[in-house]
Amino acid sequence: MIVYLNGSYLPHSEAKVSVDDRGFLFSDGVYEVAKIYEGRIFLFEPHLRRLRAGLTELRMSADAVDGIGSIAERLLDENNLRSGEATIYVQITRGAAPRAHAFPPSGTPQTVYVAVKPFKGHPASYFTDGVGAITVPDVRWSRCDIKSISLLPNVLANQQAKENGAFEALFIRDGYLIEGSHANLFGVLDGKLVTCPASGHILNGITRQLVLQRAPEAGIKVYEEPIPESRIGEVTEFFLTGTTTEIMPVTRLDGRPVGSGTPGPITKKLQQLFRTWVEEDLAANATAGHGAGV
Repeated sequence: MIVYLNGSYLPHSEAKVSVDDRGFLFSDGVYEVAKIYEGRIFLFEPHLRRLRAGLTELRMSADAVDGIGSIAERLLDENNLRSGEATIYVQITRGAAPRAHAFPPSGTPQTVYVAVKPFKGHPASYFTDGVGAITVPDVRWSRCDIKSISLLPNVLANQQAKENGAFEALFIRDGYLIEGSHANLFGVLDGKLVTCPASGHILNGITRQLVLQRAPEAGIKVYEEPIPESRIGEVTEFFLTGTTTEIMPVTRLDGRPVGSGTPGPITKKLQQLFRTWVEEDLAANATAGHGAGV
């Protein structure tokens, strides 16, 4: 695969980053992942806005974001990914400099890395039958709204899920169920579709925002309310949202069935709507002539 690194297009195997890079030494950077359908990047502009916002929060220049669209176009062509499903990964760090906790001198070049690759997808059963999840304490920092490359707590939580035969780990903070290690969480409680309010404790996912924006158009009202840990057993539906998880039912939590143990009606309805939203976005971008959906 051909990737982009600091102004050059080169084979993935030849892409090298300095051992002094602050991403390597301090996790001093941000990233984005977006889904590609038939050669068009779904909701790319919201992803780029979040990337800019993350860079700004880390007091880094966001100028490099302006060129990501054209880089994506070239990579899609170079790697013959104009059909099927794929993903694009973008990572920007503060660059390479002698190791010191304080920022390097002004003008230090950032490290900008962009890659696309085919997406094999999850087994169909994950969407038709649902997946399992476990709950874990949330020990992360209080700026989870920044899509930082510092993901060790998420890694450890997700590994714990895998070791317990589950797909996802759901974080509990201050007595409330808030989100997963790599996806946002929605649940149906008291007949209402709810999700944890956006704050520094969760990543405000792009797919999460899409559901909040468009579900009401289909008569599905969404309430931004956290789910109390004490009421988990009363939740009749759970589902995850994310760039690669799309709308994925959670039908088992901590070894117990959620509701009837099968995907619920609201989850299935939103899965259908999601496919429509993707098709609408692709059609709109094709009409506008935006190959990457920018």
